[in-house]
Amino acid sequence: MRLTAAAGLVVVLMPVPAHADTSDRFTKTVPLASGKPVRLEATVADVTIVGSDRTDLVVEIVRHAPSSADLSKYPVVVEEGSDAVRIAVTQSDDGRDASLRTDISITGPVNAVYQAVRVFEGHVRLTNVKGACDVDLRRGAIDAAAIAGRVRLESGIGSVSVRQAELTRGGMMRLRVFNGPLRVRFARPPASGRILAVTFNGSITSDIPLTMKDKFGPRFGETTIGDGDPVMSVDVVKGDIKIEVGK
Repeated sequence: MRLTAAAGLVVVLMPVPAHADTSDRFTKTVPLASGKPVRLEATVADVTIVGSDRTDLVVEIVRHAPSSADLSKYPVVVEEGSDAVRIAVTQSDDGRDASLRTDISITGPVNAVYQAVRVFEGHVRLTNVKGACDVDLRRGAIDAAAIAGRVRLESGIGSVSVRQAELTRGGMMRLRVFNGPLRVRFARPPASGRILAVTFNGSITSDIPLTMKDKFGPRFGETTIGDGDPVMSVDVVKGDIKIEVGK
């Protein structure tokens, strides 16, 4: 609020409230056969995926847009195909409008297979996902906790952070960031595994002893624990890598 006085006149200028976003909500419970993959595509979205003791898939989608007419620019799709469950909230004509935002929440079985999670911009959070997940986020942060199995997490410009990481026999963990930091924290040292870490422009610090090559060119560290199964590879083009052990 601002008061202006001139020639005995007092004018009170009140702030004009910003235009409120329009939003809508979509919820659906989808049967999920064991091993049937889930695929997700979104343009600008915050995605949360949680593993639980459920046997089906609960999908909740909230869209936010400047006006109700704008909601038609990125329709909600939840399809139960014969080969996969497909979830999509993508902008038409390959749009990248940051004002057309989506919150996507998925709760499913712990061992569900998230075959492809593709998001252009936003934030992806994974908790208690221990079957398989493949996440590619072009801009933004990926945060994961208590994940295991076959894991691939990649951020273009952003970060990857994994807490309570688990290396499970027969699985793999591949973590990659093009520009930004990468952090992995184990609750305890893995009993077995092969760890490979490389950054082209940054530093590598690790609570697990690594054999380092960091005199010239890219910094590279590696170690083999037990029989070397599974493999965890972490690589960054520009940014630091931290591998930690502890609660």
